[in-house]
Amino acid sequence: MAAFDVMTGGGVLDAALRARERLAGSGLAQALAGRDPRPWGRRADERARLGWLDLPKTSRMLVDRLAVPAAEARRDGLDHVALIAVGPEGLAARAVAEAGGAAGDALTVLDGGDPAALERTLRRLDRTLVVLASKAGVSIEGDAHRRILVQAFRELGLGDAEIAARFLVITDHGSPLHGFADGCGYRVGLTDPGLPGHFGALSAYGLVPAMLAGADVTALLDQAAAALSALGPGTDGPGLLLGAVLGGCARPGPGVPGRDKVVLLGPDGLVGWLAQLVATGTGGRGRGILPLEPAGRPDPDRAPDVHTVALGGAAGHDADTSVWGPPGAQFLVWEYATAVAAWLLDVDPFDEGAVWARRAEEDAAAMLRRPAEPPAGDPDFVDGGVEVRGGPASGGWFGRPGLRGALDALLDDVPPAGYLAVVGHLPGQGPVRRLAAALARRSGRPVACGTGPGHLHGTGSFHMDGPRTGAFLVLTGEAAGDRVVPGRPYTLGGLRTARALADVRALRRQGLPVLWLHLRDPAADAARLVAVITGGDHRAWRRTTGERGAYT
Repeated sequence: MAAFDVMTGGGVLDAALRARERLAGSGLAQALAGRDPRPWGRRADERARLGWLDLPKTSRMLVDRLAVPAAEARRDGLDHVALIAVGPEGLAARAVAEAGGAAGDALTVLDGGDPAALERTLRRLDRTLVVLASKAGVSIEGDAHRRILVQAFRELGLGDAEIAARFLVITDHGSPLHGFADGCGYRVGLTDPGLPGHFGALSAYGLVPAMLAGADVTALLDQAAAALSALGPGTDGPGLLLGAVLGGCARPGPGVPGRDKVVLLGPDGLVGWLAQLVATGTGGRGRGILPLEPAGRPDPDRAPDVHTVALGGAAGHDADTSVWGPPGAQFLVWEYATAVAAWLLDVDPFDEGAVWARRAEEDAAAMLRRPAEPPAGDPDFVDGGVEVRGGPASGGWFGRPGLRGALDALLDDVPPAGYLAVVGHLPGQGPVRRLAAALARRSGRPVACGTGPGHLHGTGSFHMDGPRTGAFLVLTGEAAGDRVVPGRPYTLGGLRTARALADVRALRRQGLPVLWLHLRDPAADAARLVAVITGGDHRAWRRTTGERGAYT
């Protein structure tokens, strides 16, 4: 295997060396080698929580069993996989498909984050195999997408047995989804309920959709297996070093602020999966590590609490830490490093409690059961095409007229060592990333960003259970066209609105400042928001585009 290396320097190196001294006598590396979860406060009979360390070997049987169905699908012309999954399962499959060399359009993830993804799938329905992945039951988004696809298959002329043959379900043994899939006649692949979902990239959740999409997952498992031998029980392996870098930096030292925000420079798929791994694995007990996309990277001189990590040869000449290694090894080493960093932070990395996430989904479902009652109510005010809903904690809108005042109020609620987060229920990631970049430039603070319910589902442990120093901008928008969900009293657009409002309520229950903006014209209004954030004259922008609207 090509070498796996971690290189760092400066203050990051000093923090990492202090952490390694603490690790040297801890026995943590030996516990990991022996699959012993007790260093994190778990019982010795919970060894399944460390089963991700064995996946480079045990998943080979899965790949062997899948070889024939995958070949048959390609023979039948099914060269496109639509993956219905929200959160870790979808992120894992996207990252593995990218790392394994699958064609960029061979896998489409339907997670409710991009309305256009479903339309692209429907245009290729005759070539599509559907994978429904969830550790538990079917999410609201999963149910909606499955119903729409089943109806579309029927309109294509397929009978019930032919439709069932187009579906493959991946879930935990004994989960509610297991029984549902059996009742529908779907093929089912079962996984270990003890395996934490955010550590599951090399399990069926990551491998099956990627392999069906044409990824070379065998090569990835070979690379991970070679890395496993390098981790070992010693204290000089790359996983221990990377964990010391991450965990050591996140804790403040003498005269040195903690660097608990990490900008990840690398392939989109890997960065997305790492974000949920690190946020979920370290977020808890009022601490954690917040992963950021490059778009949310502020000026380093204004944000000494930010740590920049370049992955797998990504351009990172100004990175604090660089990590090199084959893509398959990246999955395993980062999982190992996250477990180490969590131990340094005194956090259980395998906890998937997320009571707030279940409550948020239940909240959205309750709204959807009452379609005659508009859940959002009237906006506080409308500025041009932007509906402003709900003020931050710093005093509402008094003396802060218009959209600019609303955004200024949100920025005022960011603590000196805090951060911003942009959650977009909008078509595509482009507007969200542009807004994150504008906010980072304006505020000098790091900005996390993501789309749809999957973003908070994947990173919410840090936001909700970590230091709680974030301020949130939640965006919704009116997408072109809408689709009725068969057998349900709502549309996909109504579902997106309910999910966004549930996110807003969940954040506010934690006492976090939230500004919710609804964009009547998402593309134009997002561009206008960027102009307002960066100091442009948005009233002049309105005049040049001919937009009409009310200003408060």
